[in-house]
Amino acid sequence: MHPAGRTGLEFYDLSHTFGPNAPLWPYFEDVEIKRIHYHAKSGVLSQRVSTVMHCTTHLDAPAHVVEGTPYTDEVPLEQFFGTGVAVSIPKKQWEVITPEDLEAARPEIRPGDFVIINTGWHHDYADTRRYFIYSPGLYKEAGIWLRERGVKAVGVDQQALDHPLATAIGWHPEAPSAPLAPWALDEYTQLTGRDARDDFPEWEPCHRQLLGNGIVGFENVGGELDKVTGRRCTFAAFPIKWQYGDGSIVRLVAIVDPTGEYRIESGAGG
Repeated sequence: MHPAGRTGLEFYDLSHTFGPNAPLWPYFEDVEIKRIHYHAKSGVLSQRVSTVMHCTTHLDAPAHVVEGTPYTDEVPLEQFFGTGVAVSIPKKQWEVITPEDLEAARPEIRPGDFVIINTGWHHDYADTRRYFIYSPGLYKEAGIWLRERGVKAVGVDQQALDHPLATAIGWHPEAPSAPLAPWALDEYTQLTGRDARDDFPEWEPCHRQLLGNGIVGFENVGGELDKVTGRRCTFAAFPIKWQYGDGSIVRLVAIVDPTGEYRIESGAGG
């Protein structure tokens, strides 16, 4: 947490660190950062970065998964700011976050909320199969529930808005390069006695329910998430103004007013 300054507000960083060797989704190329100028050489520091935007803590633009929907620079800035909740929904390997979990979450999820879901998986954030292949996640029914509740944004502390076996990690004829982890399908059957293709027949349906209906999505949420879980906060995370962008690395921040005195003119307080 950054100490309260002149405003008296507390700022909590819900972001993982970006840089070389950052943990990456299974089919992305590595982050590369090269110093073009450095202090001993030029007296200044300038660096060139090569990266996908779906790296560390980031947002998905609707156009990432739904053709004909807004790119990053076309999403209204107001969508990246608002009040909401960070809720605890503990989950284990490959478990699904259900509508019942969301309904029972406290503080209550209200229309217009940012909803940040803490499953505990952010503690495992690393370049590992455990984090990217075995995570829990949302699926279509939870996406429908969040859409019907009228939330403004959804953030998860896992690899994606969808359960990994509902992404290209699993088997889906629509997905590019799927399955990325064919052995995981056999493991799922051994663990559950069911076929992942029956349990997760649709490809990224939660992405489509959220992004296709104007709901901003954040992935790989972490940092100081535990410190604000169970609280109602103000959230902010703005993308770069990237023309035709499919997403953006962001600094997701939760803002808390410990005094209850600070209010924003729009009515969104801490």
